[in-house]
Amino acid sequence: MAKAPRLSGKELIRILKSKGFKVVRIKGSHHILKDSSEKVTVIPVHSNEIIGPGLLVKILDDCELKKEDLKK
Repeated sequence: MAKAPRLSGKELIRILKSKGFKVVRIKGSHHILKDSSEKVTVIPVHSNEIIGPGLLVKILDDCELKKEDLKK
């Protein structure tokens, strides 16, 4: 199994936007993203703090993406 890349919230949002997700609202430091098929996920953006591997896997499951999709 491929190792999850180390990403900050800002970097992950940039990647998800390139995959068709849009920021629909922001509540505090949490950005809520949605795509055209109504998949929704929440990304925490705490300065340049790295998102933990468990949370990253959960976000990818919500978005129906794989770790390999982040490297493209």
